[in-house]
Amino acid sequence: MKKILLALLILSACKTEVKVEAPSYPNPAKETIIDGLSRPWSMAFLSETEVLLSEKDGDLLRIDLNTKEKQSIKGFPTDKTDSLIYRKADYSKGTFPGGLEDGTKVTYNAGILEVLTDPNFETNQQLYISYTAKGEGGATTKVIRAELQNDSLVNVKQLLLALPYSHGLFHFGGGMTFGTDGKLYVTVGERLFNEDYQPEVPIAQDLNDRRGKIYRLNPDGSIPEDNPDFGPDAIPGLYASGIRAAQGITVEPKTGNIWFSEHGTNQGDEINMLKKGANYGWPVITTGTYRGNKFVPQKVAGTVYTDPIWYWKHTVAPTGLTFYTGDEFPDWKNNLIVPGLSRGSLWRIRIEGETVKSMEELFVDNRERSRKAVMSPEGKLYLLTEYLNEPKNGKIIRIQAEY
Repeated sequence: MKKILLALLILSACKTEVKVEAPSYPNPAKETIIDGLSRPWSMAFLSETEVLLSEKDGDLLRIDLNTKEKQSIKGFPTDKTDSLIYRKADYSKGTFPGGLEDGTKVTYNAGILEVLTDPNFETNQQLYISYTAKGEGGATTKVIRAELQNDSLVNVKQLLLALPYSHGLFHFGGGMTFGTDGKLYVTVGERLFNEDYQPEVPIAQDLNDRRGKIYRLNPDGSIPEDNPDFGPDAIPGLYASGIRAAQGITVEPKTGNIWFSEHGTNQGDEINMLKKGANYGWPVITTGTYRGNKFVPQKVAGTVYTDPIWYWKHTVAPTGLTFYTGDEFPDWKNNLIVPGLSRGSLWRIRIEGETVKSMEELFVDNRERSRKAVMSPEGKLYLLTEYLNEPKNGKIIRIQAEY
């Protein structure tokens, strides 16, 4: 009864009225498989028991889930950055939150982001990795392809560099997935902390700016011929615009549709379906409010904005989402699993077509700051968690049935 009442209270703050899912049977339970991780961000299965895991504030690791053995992968590009020492004199107002003291080490959203295996990994051993790269003027989102040989990256190739470099360490995006079309989809955030410092043409709306977009690439980084046409002056590879800070992106197995999560500023967290050539509106439109108190959005005549499929009216900070494909929880089949950084929430969402039909928030009495949900090859559900005040106590958690 407690769980149902909590679910009702939560949904009263959501976008619209939907059916509240009663707690399903069997009950889900958490089992910690690995701990002591430096803010785990992403995980890719090499087999049912062996994974590659990216630590946002650490290394790319090869982990045996049975023996708990960890091996750092060598050969990572040397331009990776995950932190800086803050000095007020070095940055313009609004680049970082107010109140920071000189000498403070800050990380925010920087570090190693997604690690993704090629659909033909067993034969080509190729990986795709997104991370924060440093350069003159700050940092940006970078995507590379590399071969995994033993415990080293070799034949590293840059696929995407979302110039310009800029200061702040915020909103890099970095979510990646392969569509059923064999193309690589990549999210890139707009990187501003405060909307008051948007240029005249907002970053995510400027088709000449690589930030605040979703890209569609061939596996070798070339541009597919059937990508949408944004005009002769647009950045190559664009698939969608109007993105603020999308981190999670995943494919719906039964339809092939691609879904992504989006961070708002004050509220405004969203679940979106990716559509060719769509403009998701940021910062011209948002389901939340702005961090800046001077920013006044200006709509452009004739521009069509795409609404989210779902948004929350409280802060969730949704991240690495996935669809449940296992058999352990029959009621969850084909449901969207969405973890959240804020409040440590974990959501199970039943979708039909482009409509959210019902929702359940899981583990309302056992919240953990959750970064990504991942399905194993055999259909087991895993969750990556982290702790803001304990940066080296991130976990791989297995969500299993409890009878």
